[in-house]
Amino acid sequence: MNKRRDQLKAMMAPITAPPAPSEERSSRPNVSSGSLKAMGLSLKSLSDDADEAQALRAQLASGAQVVELDPNLVDPSFIRDRLDAVEGDDFETFKAGLSEVGQQVPILVRPRADAPGRYQAAYGHRRVAALRALGRPVRAIVRELTDEELIVAQGKENTDRKDLSFIERALFAARLEGRGFTRAALMSALSVQKGNLSTMISLARDLPEELIVAIGAAPKIGRPRWEQLASLANQGDAKWRDVITEPSFPTVPSDARFERVLKALVRRPKKPTTQVVKADDGKQVARVERAKDQFRLTIDNRHAPDFGAYLVDQLPEIYAAFRRRGDA
Repeated sequence: MNKRRDQLKAMMAPITAPPAPSEERSSRPNVSSGSLKAMGLSLKSLSDDADEAQALRAQLASGAQVVELDPNLVDPSFIRDRLDAVEGDDFETFKAGLSEVGQQVPILVRPRADAPGRYQAAYGHRRVAALRALGRPVRAIVRELTDEELIVAQGKENTDRKDLSFIERALFAARLEGRGFTRAALMSALSVQKGNLSTMISLARDLPEELIVAIGAAPKIGRPRWEQLASLANQGDAKWRDVITEPSFPTVPSDARFERVLKALVRRPKKPTTQVVKADDGKQVARVERAKDQFRLTIDNRHAPDFGAYLVDQLPEIYAAFRRRGDA
């Protein structure tokens, strides 16, 4: 893990003093494929480190100063963007990483005018929660931000890092518009076009927020399947309430929770009821199947070979008698 920290520091080198080309070439270690394997770093981990280093370079290049704050003095944003709680295996893994390598990228906060001495986070909520649990200070950049500037920073940070799932982005947009933010601010915060933004907001409003929150981020579920769920949930079937209140529902992954709700709402055709008609001697004469919009009569020719032909001949008279009874 020390090698990982050294790599991240190397990526941060341009913040202080860019090395001369010859020095850079001579100081860069030759890493064999065997060494890379021994480091145990996945491509995603390296990519995340590079993204964090790039974000920190941009922040420091803008003249921002990093300070250390008590995480207990940092409150969450007034609009929640993540659906998954700061708990579970993923959060424990994230917390363990912070414990081992430390906080590499500062969070962004603003001073709270209504609570002197406290701050409100624009982004970095998981880092705050993890460092609070670890009993460590949180490194932060403090800026005066309007509500709109805060939500734009919050949305852009998650968009750039591709942290939010489709439904989290859609619900985030709907919540922001519900608080009176303009579509222009939402487009800037989420980096989406006007048409896509309208679709996201419309879908989030078609679904009960209680259902979305219960399912969670569902990172593998895209827009088409959420649209399918919205269509089923709006047919007046409240079975989803029974599903999300099951004791085992919160214990399964978010994607599995989505599948469980969808399965409960998909309407399956009922099996037709069957009735067997028997003669006095117990032999099966006919089989009757009743469905929603169909009535089927099957004659067993083995036991009553001529009954079918007789019934067909008598049908007009039987139907006429039925009509006379109805008229009466």
